[in-house]
Amino acid sequence: MSKLGTLGARLHHGEVGYDFIKNRKIWYGISILITITAIVGLSVRGLHMGIEFQGGAVFTTPKNMTVSVATAEGYAEDASGHDAIVQQLGDGSMRIQVAGIDTKTSDGIKDQLAKDLKVDGERINAELVGPSWGEQIANKAWQGLGIFMFLVVIYLAIAFEWRMAVAAFVALIHDITITVGIYALVGFEVTPGTVIGLLTILGYSLYDTVVVFDSLKEQTRDITKQTRWTYSEIANRSINSTLVRSINTTVVALLPVGGLLFIGGGVLGAGMLNDISLSLFVGLAAGAYSSIFIATPLVADLKELEPSMKSLKKRVLAKRAQGGATGGTQDAAVADGDYDDEADDAAPAVVGPRGQAASRTRGRGRPSGKRR
Repeated sequence: MSKLGTLGARLHHGEVGYDFIKNRKIWYGISILITITAIVGLSVRGLHMGIEFQGGAVFTTPKNMTVSVATAEGYAEDASGHDAIVQQLGDGSMRIQVAGIDTKTSDGIKDQLAKDLKVDGERINAELVGPSWGEQIANKAWQGLGIFMFLVVIYLAIAFEWRMAVAAFVALIHDITITVGIYALVGFEVTPGTVIGLLTILGYSLYDTVVVFDSLKEQTRDITKQTRWTYSEIANRSINSTLVRSINTTVVALLPVGGLLFIGGGVLGAGMLNDISLSLFVGLAAGAYSSIFIATPLVADLKELEPSMKSLKKRVLAKRAQGGATGGTQDAAVADGDYDDEADDAAPAVVGPRGQAASRTRGRGRPSGKRR
């Protein structure tokens, strides 16, 4: 078995682990800082909306142009008086976008570009894009986002519980805010591809969160019938048991998207790939982060407010104080949903080499009760 596979098995069985829940205030602070930075960037710099949202004209030159992109961009800006975006296409032609112009202005720009580029004006194709089309896209995107959020909250409230629905909702808002804020900070153009990317990352972020929630639901079944672990400790085990899986799926998803962003858009100069690849790259990373460091710790905080969980925590701490066990102990029995207080009393726990409690009469930390 590979080292990563061995680590995953040890994490799943509770032999090793990191206390995410204990350090949750650190992660909350980091997320708040990143979110504030994103909001400030969005407020100060704003979003660079594409021509689909502002309206304007798109000019396509003939094939095999010998003029550089920078030179063509200068010609377009001089002719229009507006910022221009020039992209080199695969056949040697150029796509020149100029936002905020009308039909009469576009005709004059087309004629001036033909003179500067030394080509026949009839060979330059001009297309006008109205801002109403982009407005319709934006409205549909907001409607889709609202419906998606509503259905997510309802589904999670039914499949799990309302606390998990609230935590997942907060994590999704966190991911969207960070992604949009980074778009504002780097100045990438917002296009319909960006909207598609934003809606796509919501599904991925939700999937990663639900995987942890499902593990947490199984491990906390009949939790009040035992006195060995608090809800937060079991939540921490759920994160650790799915940690390697989350890392693997995130890395596998980020590799092709990173190729589009850094190689396709950066090295090869295919700028049209940047709009969707940046939203996917940032959103995938933020989604994996929020599912581990935000959603599950938030569920634990909300759950610990319940009277039954407060009572359980008192009983757990009292039993540990009586038995001399250290805090934060966990066992493989949690993973199986098998709690056996009688076995715990019959076989006092001792501290293992990693600070974990292990029974003197158990093999490799397995509970003495019946295994499922």
